[in-house]
Amino acid sequence: MNQAGGHGTPLGESRVFLETLEHASRAARLDKPVLVIGERGSGKELIAERLHFLSARWDGPLLRLNCATLSESLLETELFGHEAGAFTGANRRHAGRFERADGGTLFLDELATISQRMQEQLLRAVEYGEFERVGGSEMQQADVRVIAATNADLPAMARRGEFRPDLLDRLAFDVIRVPPLRERPEDIPLLAEHFAMGMTRELGRPFFPGFAQSAREALLAHRWPGNVRELKNAVERSLYRHPDPEEPVEEIVLHPFGSPWGEAGTISDANPEPPTAAPRDAEHPTTLPDNLDQALAEQEREWIRQALSACQGSQAAAARRLGLSYDQLRARLRKHDIRP
Repeated sequence: MNQAGGHGTPLGESRVFLETLEHASRAARLDKPVLVIGERGSGKELIAERLHFLSARWDGPLLRLNCATLSESLLETELFGHEAGAFTGANRRHAGRFERADGGTLFLDELATISQRMQEQLLRAVEYGEFERVGGSEMQQADVRVIAATNADLPAMARRGEFRPDLLDRLAFDVIRVPPLRERPEDIPLLAEHFAMGMTRELGRPFFPGFAQSAREALLAHRWPGNVRELKNAVERSLYRHPDPEEPVEEIVLHPFGSPWGEAGTISDANPEPPTAAPRDAEHPTTLPDNLDQALAEQEREWIRQALSACQGSQAAAARRLGLSYDQLRARLRKHDIRP
């Protein structure tokens, strides 16, 4: 399989991600609109591709449009086209995305950004397959399956009057949620290896030497707010900056601008905190433990309990708070017989 960040089959083996793929496979068989929701960089476009290529429309066109990148007037002409002379510079007829996607699928990303007027026109196109070109008077017909995507809370927007409830009802025949990367940590090493192999080929290197333990721990400790797209960038950047292509990659460069608490932008926590100076008494303790190993074990146990309490029992969040991978925290829970 290849992945995310580009065209291809979504990559992952976690239960939550496989359930999402199965959901998309079932929805693909129905010729109905689908709403794909998820955070930025989580792979919504790949789910849209799956919906298209597993449908009866697989041999028809698949057109994409990011609604957030266009003004209302440009969005209208891109969706529905325009006639020659419709406005200054319109020297000839332009076929819009609906017209060009006839018999296929139209993927509309960042749906929540479109205006109320465009929502009304989109509703007619989705409901009846009808639209008018800008500057035209004849009704056009197109057989198009619409797949829309957003990271906004459309039901809340509808309650506030910012999004048409009837359009939401029409588009949300089924809703597929793409899980963020932090909910599928077991997929992070798999994706990182995939992106590293691709960057190795791009750099013209003969092989990828792998990730050192420190790099693997940093990959699992980060929260990845930018999801798969951020992971891809970080892995490729780290490989590019790695000084010895024959040695395992030891550092994950998460921030190209540099981190205030680390060197060269390398950090192992999503929310790094400035180091605090040790109290003066800690440098010269008045008493020493009789059994250092036992004292350290007790202190580690207490810190783990505090982290779990602060994170409301979430082991994944507690692991990130302590700078551990999820598996490392689980091992320590077993070691200290801590049952959250």
